[in-house]
Amino acid sequence: MGAINLLAVFAGTAAFWLLGALWYGPLFGKAWRDMNGVTEQMMKDGIPGANPVWLIMLLSFAFEMVVVLMLGHLIARTNPAPHVIMMMATGLAVAVMAPALGINYLYQMRPGKLFAIDAGYFVVGMALAGGAFILLG
Repeated sequence: MGAINLLAVFAGTAAFWLLGALWYGPLFGKAWRDMNGVTEQMMKDGIPGANPVWLIMLLSFAFEMVVVLMLGHLIARTNPAPHVIMMMATGLAVAVMAPALGINYLYQMRPGKLFAIDAGYFVVGMALAGGAFILLG
């Protein structure tokens, strides 16, 4: 097994996480909040009895790091060409992450537009993570 590029893991995770600030902020934030019943006040103060916003942000970074670390492991094991890294990164999102989300959304009877927003975030975020591995190769 090759060595995992931890700098690329951190950079890819940071890019993925920062994308979330744009994706769920100015790009799709209002639509996403409306479909989830999340108010501006909840975003600011959190929900009584639920995780505070800072903890949600910290845990989302940690969970994204687990995903990007797995991508790093796959890259280290196979030493692929750059185009294959992008295929692996986006392939994980399109063929694993999005369908898993879709199954949950089907049973939760969530709107297709919400699925598109959330699945799109995974696909673009993983593409950014893949790009980090290519740039920091």
